[in-house]
Amino acid sequence: MRKILYKIIKRKDVGSIGIGAMIVFIAMVLVAGIAASVLIQTSTTLESQAMATGQQTTNEVAGGIAVFDIEGHVDTDIDGLAITVRPRAGSPDIDLNNTIVLLSDGSTKVLLTYDYADSNHFNSSVNASDGSVFGFKYTDLTNEEFGILVLEDADSSCQRYTPVINTGDKVMLFVDTDACFSKIQERTDVFGYIYPEHGSPGVISFRTPSSYSDTIYDLQ
Repeated sequence: MRKILYKIIKRKDVGSIGIGAMIVFIAMVLVAGIAASVLIQTSTTLESQAMATGQQTTNEVAGGIAVFDIEGHVDTDIDGLAITVRPRAGSPDIDLNNTIVLLSDGSTKVLLTYDYADSNHFNSSVNASDGSVFGFKYTDLTNEEFGILVLEDADSSCQRYTPVINTGDKVMLFVDTDACFSKIQERTDVFGYIYPEHGSPGVISFRTPSSYSDTIYDLQ
């Protein structure tokens, strides 16, 4: 009788151990599943973040605006600038609505933006009445504004209300230096930047001639 009772108790203990092991196993599977889910979600988030960061870094490094010519108009002293710019190679589209021009003559610093409200601040083609780019009415500008003259725009992306430039586009940004600096005199160092929304800024740096004998000067 004792042997039979012992066997029954032993079988119950084995069953209890088996149930306990099953509970532990299920718990481990659940924990592993949750951990795997967290890892997958984290890796997906990190991948998305890495892709976004990589794209932003590419835009910042490869993108930007380039200055490749600056001309000055003389009326006694330089009263207007025409700054020719284009997007850098590989640059995303540049919205000139969100572009800032910073200029300084050593004593005065100005920040200029584009204001599409005035139709005189935008010209879609070179059609100046006097045959020069300075026929554009840059004198309507204030010491807080720059104007835009389109030189090349194959896809017509640069419009008065949406002045966006992309690969191959070239535009002139006009500055009324009479309004900004009361004109720029001889032997003056002028420097500044053109800051697009994304990417590297364009650099403006030149020294005016020792005397003004012509009407138009190539400054950079």
